[in-house]
Amino acid sequence: MENDPIPQPGARLGLLCVVSGPSGAGKTTLCRRLGDADPRATHSVSCTTRPPREGEVDGRDYHFLDEAEFDRRVAAGDFLEHARVHGRLYGTLLSSVTGHLLAGEDVVMDLDVQGAGQIRAHSDALVRRCAFDVFVMPPDRNDLRARLAARGTESEAELDLRLRNALEEMRSWPEYDYLLLSGDREDDYARFTGLIAAERLRVSRLKPA
Repeated sequence: MENDPIPQPGARLGLLCVVSGPSGAGKTTLCRRLGDADPRATHSVSCTTRPPREGEVDGRDYHFLDEAEFDRRVAAGDFLEHARVHGRLYGTLLSSVTGHLLAGEDVVMDLDVQGAGQIRAHSDALVRRCAFDVFVMPPDRNDLRARLAARGTESEAELDLRLRNALEEMRSWPEYDYLLLSGDREDDYARFTGLIAAERLRVSRLKPA
């Protein structure tokens, strides 16, 4: 018994980290920063039917599709999740995620609460084994409105719509695994990377040696 080898774990599966929060809460910034800074993580690029904003690049910020092409891919079962948000369609291609997970590479996704719910309820065994989710909560309504206004990408009417939708989205935080109360951007990122580090240690994601 003394000389019996200790069983060693094999390589781990990648994480599927879903980050939600109202527009302006900073969820996209957290995901992109991790994807840029950590070679073990990639920020998933979503598809959308909304037009590109100034400076956005197809394939980097989003895959920009028209509604007919989006609907065709939905019918073909290509999407891991998809939803209509603020009158536009958004979705994540299943093929853009599973290969990374099997290779032990982490995928971070910024999704609205509809998309996060679809991931949470997904029947795919790999997705269910690898996924966890985080809700980024702004400190208060005034801070959220200030963050939205600072982006300068919406009209006053669009800003009011996003704020109303944001307040409704914030009711969903109890459905998530983690709640990150946003404050200073550097502190937000430090706590976010701490969650990633802890999730990478979960035994349930280790492959048999």
